Amino acid sequence: MHIVFMGVSGSGKSTVALSVAQRLGLPYAEADGFHPEANIAKMSAGTPLTDEDRRPWLRSLAAWISDHELRGESTLMACSALKRSYRDTLRSGAPGVYFVHLDAPTAVIAERLRARAGHFMPAGLLDSQQATLEPLEDDEAGITIDVSDSAAQVAGRVLDAVTAALGLSAPPQA
Repeated sequence: MHIVFMGVSGSGKSTVALSVAQRLGLPYAEADGFHPEANIAKMSAGTPLTDEDRRPWLRSLAAWISDHELRGESTLMACSALKRSYRDTLRSGAPGVYFVHLDAPTAVIAERLRARAGHFMPAGLLDSQQATLEPLEDDEAGITIDVSDSAAQVAGRVLDAVTAALGLSAPPQA
């Protein structure tokens, strides 16, 4: 199974996905690391990406999933995956892609973005991401988890959901 942690910038995708990947010993990909320089430059300048900008990026992420599927490895990935069509592209990499939508009220995420340093995604793009976001539909494998609580509480809920989706027993809580 391939688990994609999705949501708007500042929802905790990278932090939570990396933590769960380390706890479970699974390969992890940070989708931001797959962006070409042109995409990073646009976002850094406060310009939202278009679907055309995202298409090659999403294909490279699907290829990463596919490579691991061919090796028989489950994976975890942090990727915004804001639209159904983006998730469909990710699902093209392998059957069994499961989405964990990390969500919180806009005010909570905006505060996190204002406090975050060293990331190319400016807080000013949150509104465009919220407008683009298409929540998981009933026919999409996945779960939505509110991330308003403490990092420890969220991590525990996410770890429970991911281990259940993978059919594993949960490792002891840290």
